[in-house]
Amino acid sequence: MFYKASKTLSAALLAGTFLSGAAIAEPVTIRMVLKDFISTNPNSVAHVERIEAALAEQGHEIDIEIVDLPASGYADALGIMLLSGDLPDLIYFQGGDRKIADQNVLEDWRPWIAETEHLKGALYPHNEARLDNYPYLMHVFPLRAQQPVIRTDWLEATGLSAPATVDEYTALLTAIRDNDLDGDGENNTFGTTAGGSLKELNGYLNPAFGITATWLEDGSGSWIHSQISAQERDKLAYYSQLYAEGLLDPEYITINWEAKEDRFYTGRVGVVSASRPSNVVVYQTKMNTVHPNTTLTLLDPPAGPGGQGLLAVDVSKEGRGWAMSALSENKEAVATLLDFMASPEGQFMEQFGLEGIHHVINGDQVEVLPDLGSWESPFMISASWTPPVELFPAPARQYLQNTQDHFLPDNAFAFPSELAAAVDATTNIYNEWAFKFVSGTASFDQWGEYVEAWKAAGGDSLIDHASQVLQ
Repeated sequence: MFYKASKTLSAALLAGTFLSGAAIAEPVTIRMVLKDFISTNPNSVAHVERIEAALAEQGHEIDIEIVDLPASGYADALGIMLLSGDLPDLIYFQGGDRKIADQNVLEDWRPWIAETEHLKGALYPHNEARLDNYPYLMHVFPLRAQQPVIRTDWLEATGLSAPATVDEYTALLTAIRDNDLDGDGENNTFGTTAGGSLKELNGYLNPAFGITATWLEDGSGSWIHSQISAQERDKLAYYSQLYAEGLLDPEYITINWEAKEDRFYTGRVGVVSASRPSNVVVYQTKMNTVHPNTTLTLLDPPAGPGGQGLLAVDVSKEGRGWAMSALSENKEAVATLLDFMASPEGQFMEQFGLEGIHHVINGDQVEVLPDLGSWESPFMISASWTPPVELFPAPARQYLQNTQDHFLPDNAFAFPSELAAAVDATTNIYNEWAFKFVSGTASFDQWGEYVEAWKAAGGDSLIDHASQVLQ
């Protein structure tokens, strides 16, 4: 999955780092629970042992005890354990955290992060925003965001530059349709597609049409849901144009991600979206099995009448991540551990895996091995650390940069449980009508009919609640 590479490995990288605070000289045991990280997995054990050894070299006598929970039904098993009164020092949640936080047994991360040397600089913009709104979960990993990619040779064959505007993006999709880039003698290639919904296109086109948040002001000072906004209508009208002109795959609504990728590799579509940097690597690897030596180009989100950016990100809270028990007697040790994981030495361990399995070091050089593709960083991927060897090809690195350059915080919030049915109903109404508008089975003259159906399905209640929350 990753490129094999060799560069000079700075001696400073593997040297001991200096964590803030006094050394933890007395042995301390941290109990830690993490999904898919168990004491019977030799790689998990090896990772923990080398972390403990590195901390000991810095004067921190910290033992890490892995608490085993099944991967299947992890969230439920964790909830049962915590509600029984068994709270490890460091807890990874994958849902179910709010009911635990409501019992005041989870620690506020912010004062601890402020005192760290490395962790405070490892956070991404969305981490900081989410911690301000919900300080009990921390998930230091890059954002997942839909971003478009194209074969570099196809982009060059069109004679066009990478599109900077919506009009230029349309021109690129048109060139893909009209120029038989796959060489089969027919113009049977669509400009783009999606894997089952419009979310993949929305990921990089919403801000271009002014959809910069879930809730928008309607011009009179009132709040309106973006799903029934004039901006949404303009965007769906654009999608309808793409659909009618054969630039958008008409089967986008029924295919899954596998079919989407297959269309990309076989030349049936020219542009597809990637939801994470590893997707870009997978796309390029699989593309090379069909078309050797083919590289990909990541396209920036195009600017439009409403602006430029990636889909607005919900910053109300992390959906998953690390929590620290407020009842723990080892909070300083937990903070020291995570600060180390954010340090250059900790990040090398996290991102390069185990020596001899995922990488090898020869003198002052490091070589990435193919099995690194199966390694997942358990603790975090820092926003500020630069690896000594590139783990990703250029378009995947650009993906990561774009998630920060084009980060847009949303104003979404969690609705109370009594409005959950309204949320589901309005979402269903939106999805139904959006496809009808895009496919042409509904005219945009029926927009008012759609809006009324959305409001009648519970939308009025959502708007009333939003006006109270956002005032």
